[in-house]
Amino acid sequence: QVQLVESGGGLVEPGGSLRLSCACSGCIFGSYAMGWFRQAPGKEREFVASISWNGGTTYYADSVEGRFTISRDNSGNTVYLQMNDLKPEDTAVYYCAASGFTRLAAASRGAYNYWGQGTQVTLSS
Repeated sequence: QVQLVESGGGLVEPGGSLRLSCACSGCIFGSYAMGWFRQAPGKEREFVASISWNGGTTYYADSVEGRFTISRDNSGNTVYLQMNDLKPEDTAVYYCAASGFTRLAAASRGAYNYWGQGTQVTLSS
């Protein structure tokens, strides 16, 4: 059974940084594309970043391009999201996702069939 567990969220000031981690158990991790999505209160869950099975391809939402970096450690079954220069609009629950359908990086929610429970990221005012 595939299980994704996110960690690393918290409260941070604007301009600060956080590093999210997502550990995958029960995964054929090296065969999965991985992604990060987020959902702010009252909004739809939206794409943040994705990475191909070998880390060779990454995609980012325009809103985070240049500030966030997705990476993966296949030997440790973990995917990361380094978030720099955080802004108030980055406040959301961040979800890790794994695709059992494709090895290629993908921005669509429908490409992912495994989801974590989420970790809260809050920017202080």
